[in-house]
Amino acid sequence: MICYICKENELKLLKHMDITPLLSNNALSMRRSQIRDLLSVATRPEIISFAGGFPNPQTFPLDDLKTIMQDVLDQEGSAALQYGSTDGVMSLRQEISKLYKREEGLDVPVKNIMITTASQQALDLVSRVFINPGDVIVCGLPSYLGALQAFWSYQGQPYGLRHNLGLDEACNVLCATGKKPKFLYSIPDFQNPSGETMTLEERQYAVEVAQKYDLLIVEDTPYKNIRFTGESVPSMYSMDPERVVMLGTFSKTFVPGFRLGWVVAPDNVIDRLIVAKQSADLCTPAFSQLVAARYLASGAYDENLKKTCALYHRKKDLMIKAFEEYMPEGVKWTNPDGGLFLFLKLPKQYDTRELFDIAIKENVAFVIGEAFHCDGSGKHTMRLNFSFATDEKIVEGVKRLANAIRQLYAKHA
Repeated sequence: MICYICKENELKLLKHMDITPLLSNNALSMRRSQIRDLLSVATRPEIISFAGGFPNPQTFPLDDLKTIMQDVLDQEGSAALQYGSTDGVMSLRQEISKLYKREEGLDVPVKNIMITTASQQALDLVSRVFINPGDVIVCGLPSYLGALQAFWSYQGQPYGLRHNLGLDEACNVLCATGKKPKFLYSIPDFQNPSGETMTLEERQYAVEVAQKYDLLIVEDTPYKNIRFTGESVPSMYSMDPERVVMLGTFSKTFVPGFRLGWVVAPDNVIDRLIVAKQSADLCTPAFSQLVAARYLASGAYDENLKKTCALYHRKKDLMIKAFEEYMPEGVKWTNPDGGLFLFLKLPKQYDTRELFDIAIKENVAFVIGEAFHCDGSGKHTMRLNFSFATDEKIVEGVKRLANAIRQLYAKHA
């Protein structure tokens, strides 16, 4: 890239230096987020976007937050605006401990909870602490792109499996070839992107395999409380709290802009993560933590979550009804009991990356499924978010997407 500046009435040609030789191996291993790149394409107002994982703004408790924020400033004073401890504000950690007790009957000690700058930081810290270059991490096919990015950025090698199938055999082969996995990564509830939920038996199996091969499990739970139907399934953490590192976040159930997440882990893991966080950002902002703690303590969080689940349930049903009415032959989709996403599959001969270009011309956007597959598979799949768009845009967007799929079919007829 070349630019010009004027200095002492002379034009001098300046060339930006090539920093490539200076980059670390970690930097060279980083991969751009295809979701973020696609979102930048889909920002035009005429485009109906199902691409982002955005909560619906209707669920943000604006009035409650106005009152609570003023109370925090009035009662906490300048302390609310000061640096905080690396492990997090005590009152918020206490409320999270109570949350686990209410929801799952779990006794999670406050000392085993660390607040993070959203769960994405937790994924980064776990990767920083445990992954050496070349280390294998067993994950799902598909799996959350943000987690894959974290693993890649520390030169880890994600190893994908479908539906936990062959987990024991895969770990046996990897160990026999000197590539013992560092940990198993899973989103057991309403997985991003598939929307699927692991059964109790699948969770027990994963824990048994981890115990057999002496592995950690990283259990990512951003959607666990966004359940519409069915019964909640016990966490893997509840089955083996000394082996499972559990991640949580308020980004999907409270407000994403606060960037509040947390880690629950045994003492020896939490200690390492705290040291890693000290060099990352020192601490998560205290003010947002204090606001969240008061919000949880007021009981408003639980009440608002019920309304959120009802809203998303209706929107999911509306999108599926539109699929049933407008989608052409051969398109299949998941029907999750919760979460924010539906996963669509075209017949295997079609590529949703090609479909994306057609869909943008039809003013509708989604995320290609290949982005969630660490092995480059899933080219015929795509992820759609149903939580953010208005009802009218959900129906119209599905119509546009169905039309784009028909154009893709016709192109390859």
